[in-house]
Amino acid sequence: MTAIESPLSAQAMLLAAGRGERMRPLTDSTPKPLLNVRGQPLLWYPLQALAVAGVRSVVINTGWLGDQIEPAFGSVFSSATGSGATASNAVQLHFSHEGRGAGEALETAGGIVRALPRLAEVFWVAAGDVYAPDFEFSAAALERFKASPPLAHIWLVPNPAHNPGGDFGLSADGLALNLPKLLAPSNQDPSPAISPGTKDLPRFTFSTIALYKRAFFEATWCPIPPGNPEGVKAPLAAMLREAMDQGLVSASLYEGLWVDVGTPERLAQLNN
Repeated sequence: MTAIESPLSAQAMLLAAGRGERMRPLTDSTPKPLLNVRGQPLLWYPLQALAVAGVRSVVINTGWLGDQIEPAFGSVFSSATGSGATASNAVQLHFSHEGRGAGEALETAGGIVRALPRLAEVFWVAAGDVYAPDFEFSAAALERFKASPPLAHIWLVPNPAHNPGGDFGLSADGLALNLPKLLAPSNQDPSPAISPGTKDLPRFTFSTIALYKRAFFEATWCPIPPGNPEGVKAPLAAMLREAMDQGLVSASLYEGLWVDVGTPERLAQLNN
């Protein structure tokens, strides 16, 4: 199934539905994307970057305490403030509610498929609780991806202290590699599941920032129908790994400021 893209099809989706268990007690009363970092809610930063890049329609999924998110941003976001907001820099916001009040999220893939009928043929996805204020949602990168064979293009980052084993590899020709996760960077002996040929290849952490083609979520590895009418919970990593094995996921390394604001300690460090 392929939807007919309209001028209103959203060019990006921001993930804002998670519970934020590791951020408790802060997230007991506030959804993580609304926690303040340097004077703005976390979700403000990817919205600002998308607005500057010329994206004019964004879907935001909500789950835990999601009823707070829509009122916080309204139906229009502008890269300008106050009287500077104009139609030329305004972003139309659409909300994909996965649960009201303390509702449960559908996980990453389940949430994206729920919003798929509202999304363009090629679209950005980023997490609303990751701080990467300098990332550029480049129109040139989107056009290159459109013209390329892969169904997904992900941005990887150097491994932070909380994920030393990384998530995926990166080939010399720009393909993401489905490498087994290392338990620790000091691991000297490969486990039976890790072949000696891949043990020494570098791993990087998935930033959550990516470009996807609708076909990625319509392939055999994603049996959920568009719109996810049954509310199926589905993670994204397994789908990405299967597509990587077929050479259908490209990747880039992003080395700018990137913080997964996953604990109160990391939040406090950013605000100091």
